[in-house]
Amino acid sequence: MRHGIVFYWKICEVGRIKLLLQTNNSQSFHHQQLMKAITQQVQQAVSLLNQLIATPSVSREEVAAADLLEDMMRKWGLAPRRENNNIWAIAPDYSPDRPTLLLNAHIDTVRPVASWTYDPYKPFADGDRLYGLGSNDCGGGLVSLLEVFKYLSSTHQSYNLVYLASAEEEVSGVNGISSVLPLLPPITVALVGEPTGMQPAIAEKGLMVIDMTSHGRSGHAARNEGVNAIYKILNDLTWLRDYHFEKVSPLLGPTVMNVTVLNAGTQHNVVPDICKAVIDVRTNELYDNEEVFALIRSNVASEVKARSFRLKSSHIDISHPIVARCLSMGKEPFGSPTLSDQALMSFPSLKMGPGQSSRSHSANEYICISEIEKAIEEYIKILDGLTLS
Repeated sequence: MRHGIVFYWKICEVGRIKLLLQTNNSQSFHHQQLMKAITQQVQQAVSLLNQLIATPSVSREEVAAADLLEDMMRKWGLAPRRENNNIWAIAPDYSPDRPTLLLNAHIDTVRPVASWTYDPYKPFADGDRLYGLGSNDCGGGLVSLLEVFKYLSSTHQSYNLVYLASAEEEVSGVNGISSVLPLLPPITVALVGEPTGMQPAIAEKGLMVIDMTSHGRSGHAARNEGVNAIYKILNDLTWLRDYHFEKVSPLLGPTVMNVTVLNAGTQHNVVPDICKAVIDVRTNELYDNEEVFALIRSNVASEVKARSFRLKSSHIDISHPIVARCLSMGKEPFGSPTLSDQALMSFPSLKMGPGQSSRSHSANEYICISEIEKAIEEYIKILDGLTLS
């Protein structure tokens, strides 16, 4: 019996080895096919990005770029829809019973600074680098996510998929993402393609701008008449400088306030009757903008008015399935100090895209072709087969 058992074990082992070889060959073939597809996707992404760079799309002036993107998506059979200059598409087989993943990046840019040494609207390739306004912020993420949307739309996933190219992101405009979100299906989670070096930003600071005004009474400076509005505001400025918020985020640090503009007076011999200040407030995810405003109002004597409460801090739990996928790939979550369309999202969101934030809004902005290739490959690895709750 012992020889029979050994013989049977050998047969089983040979069968297992054959199965492993077949599996490995199948996986290798699938990987080769995927890499071939990614090569084609990178070529299409770079071609589209070149066209977008050559099409000026400063915030609130994105019509031509939106037209270009809409036409290209229609050519690819993606059935794009449009609101203002926001373009979106929903993958086939949408079901309201499934969770929905939103892929988002913006098409608008800031105005080019004067120190550009290249034409910001003429794409210029130098080795691996592609120069042009908006290439890094946020063209690389925009075209990479579009290619990922095209790929995942042709596969079976357990979630719905929506792609959105939003407008007016750089100015948080009312005709940007906030105008289109009500038209989309209910979103479970979003991936925003801002430049982060493909590291996941799982928290982002919010922004609130406050106008503060102190009122005095004008008078002749030579006779020391009136009530000086500058002196009246001094105690409030000191409180703003010295106050420290108790709740400090491990990802974003403390909520901070800075007085960034101060205006008063009309001429040297008139005691000013009004003094105005602007306060820049950057909230972490532990504070609501309304909560911070109420605290400021209760501690200053001057009149205060928030321009908006809408740009809130965002945060996604580190245990979320999409974050867990990132962690399994060795990625390092961090907190981002820069604002994005996440501030206007009421659902969990993750910020991750090709390029580097340090290149944004700078002269001779560029994206690396290799960064776009890496982004497409890693996005697919993260999202393909992902299970969302």
